[in-house]
Amino acid sequence: MLDRIFTPFPTLTTERLILRQLSIDDDKEIFALRSDNKVNKYLDRQPSETIEDARRFINKVSQSIKKSDLIYWAITMADKNNLLGTICLFDFSDEKNKCEIGYELLPDFQGQGIMKEATSKIIEFGIRTVGLEEIEAFTHKDNQNSTKLLEKFGFKKSTEPDKTNPDYFIFTFKTSTGQY
Repeated sequence: MLDRIFTPFPTLTTERLILRQLSIDDDKEIFALRSDNKVNKYLDRQPSETIEDARRFINKVSQSIKKSDLIYWAITMADKNNLLGTICLFDFSDEKNKCEIGYELLPDFQGQGIMKEATSKIIEFGIRTVGLEEIEAFTHKDNQNSTKLLEKFGFKKSTEPDKTNPDYFIFTFKTSTGQY
C-alpha cells in the first residue's frame, strides 16, 4: 500500500531548487507555461487561454492534492520564488505500487539541468516516501529531450506505442532495476 497523504505538503530541496506547493500567486507563470506553444507541442491538452484558466487549474490541483489523488510541485530556484516549471506524480495504483510522472518547464529555463535535478528528487521521494515500485511516463515519440531525461534515470522505453495514442511511448522505471 502506498503512503499517499500529502498534507502537510512536502516541500523538497535540491542543490539549486525548491520544489514547493503550487499557489494561486503562481497564476501568471502557470498561464505562461500552459499557453506556451513550445511547452504544449508534445502535450495532449488544450492550451490555457486566460489567466482565469490558470487559476481554475491551480484550484483543481489543490483539490486533487487534498484528496491525495496527485502531488504537484512548483519548481523554483532556491534564491527566488518564481515558478519555472512543474513536476508531479499522479494516476496512482495502490495495488501495483506505481504512478505516472509528468513535468514541464518554461522555455527560458530549458537546457540548464533543472528538470534533471527536479526529476531526481521526485523519483527519490516517490520511492522512499510514497513507497513506489514503478513509475511510468508517457512521452511523445518526437520529444527527444524528455526521452533523454527519462533514459538518464533508467526508464525503459516500451517496444510498442501507447494503444490509446500511438504518438506516445510508455517509459517505465522499476525500483528493482533503477539507480535508487
